Amino acid sequence: MEQEQIIAAVRGFDGALVVLPEAGGDLPELVWGDAFFYYAPDGQMPRNTQPYGTIVTKNYPDDTASDLDPSGRWRVNIHIDRATFCELTEEEPRSLSRPRDHSAVDVVLPHPVYGALGWISVVNPGERTEELVVRLLRGAHDAARARSARRNEPGE
Repeated sequence: MEQEQIIAAVRGFDGALVVLPEAGGDLPELVWGDAFFYYAPDGQMPRNTQPYGTIVTKNYPDDTASDLDPSGRWRVNIHIDRATFCELTEEEPRSLSRPRDHSAVDVVLPHPVYGALGWISVVNPGERTEELVVRLLRGAHDAARARSARRNEPGE
């Protein structure tokens, strides 16, 4: 599965906003070339909301365990619910203790930095994980939509 296929799938979700920072844009150089997925039916990047999914194409200063700097390596990251996290990783998000090779390809793993917060990651999704990745992104999108609806409910 290619990054473009994941981006196209997310763009197909109702109310999805895909932010693709580019050189010379308003966003920091560090994020150029990456992708950020939001529920934003107005088409505006939310200011006080984290994305529910991302694609990163390089190591970040505090996030090098996936070894993303070599050409052709990238990682999709998805915020998922606790039950799904436990099912996929066989551990509680806040109690991660098993050693893992975060550079492994086409394997669902707790995010190397944000796993304790319920994030999973997959380096170079392929045959084993591509359908699951899209399904998890759909679930994360639906959860973001539900959070947005709750935030925007009129007060009683």
